[in-house]
Amino acid sequence: MSEVYAARRTRLRERCNAGGSAAALVSRPANVRYLAGIAPRGAVLLLGKREDLLVSAGPPNDRPAEGRLDEALRVHSLPRAGGDAAVAAADLVVAQGADSLALEEHHLTVARHRAIRSVVPGLRLADLGGAAEQLRVVKDEEEISCLRIGAEIADQALGELLESILVGRTERHLALELERRLVDHGADGPAFPTSVATGPNSGRRGHRPTDRRVEEGDFLSVCLGATYRGYRCEIGRTFVIGTSPADWQIELYDLVFAAQRAGRESLAPGAAYRDVDRAARQVLDSAGYVEGLPELTGHGVGLEIDEDPQLGPAAMGKLDACVPVTVEPGVHLPGRGGVRIDDTLVVRPEADGGPELLTITTKELLAL
Repeated sequence: MSEVYAARRTRLRERCNAGGSAAALVSRPANVRYLAGIAPRGAVLLLGKREDLLVSAGPPNDRPAEGRLDEALRVHSLPRAGGDAAVAAADLVVAQGADSLALEEHHLTVARHRAIRSVVPGLRLADLGGAAEQLRVVKDEEEISCLRIGAEIADQALGELLESILVGRTERHLALELERRLVDHGADGPAFPTSVATGPNSGRRGHRPTDRRVEEGDFLSVCLGATYRGYRCEIGRTFVIGTSPADWQIELYDLVFAAQRAGRESLAPGAAYRDVDRAARQVLDSAGYVEGLPELTGHGVGLEIDEDPQLGPAAMGKLDACVPVTVEPGVHLPGRGGVRIDDTLVVRPEADGGPELLTITTKELLAL
């Protein structure tokens, strides 16, 4: 992997140099991990004029779930506890003879930016922008393999829950059980707080589990994800509890399923982000569900659960091959509940079989 990390840093350095900066300071943890293999708490990565350094409060922890440091990268430990790695890295830039430094201004606080300025007043500071995030959009096959394993873990945890007795249990209890099962099956942990929504709560994006108990006839919406070696996937499904679905539940489910399928089928290299959103959204719009729809049909996943690209009505850009995204339309009817169906897929060309579905739990409307 050392060559992979070195190549990533080289690409970012080239973008930095093209913008007129001799060095770059990467502070966003996901970007640090992407470029260095590990991101200890508070650490930053310096792409220096003469040498790249991981600047950290201490030696990295040797825990596989937190990554493995690129062996070719030297660690510079802060001389005293409580110091700011970003400020220390800026000082090292001057020592290396650089006259300019690009910062991730969207991540640094105003206070940290001022502290850097006060330590190196003669250094020209520039904005690195989202250059590192842009590099992370297209995944290599090793990254996709981590996502694929995470999806298998999430599928397994969800499948086991569906085989258990659900009536009478609270949303909160079910969410905690799912997160425990993720870890039991090898996940680093949940990719995000698990959402379990029943009855009138179902279909709501980002619903936080409550003490409401599962009742017969409820819609049950579950959204969970696993983190594996730092990479995060997502799956969401909706079921009916204990009895045959009512006509309105079947109708609503079939509609959301059609919207999700339209979004999935539109994933292809060269497809505009907003066209993917439009494909799913117009199915719901044509049925009269205009109000209360999610702002986005989907988003990228990777070292963070919500990455670029954003698949929304105003999104600019086009998909590339090997970009993992979610497709997750949903409808929530206030007071009644709703449906959400969510998959993680990898964009692939038609010659390679089209989009690769990572989350494979059935999307049939089951009565549990």
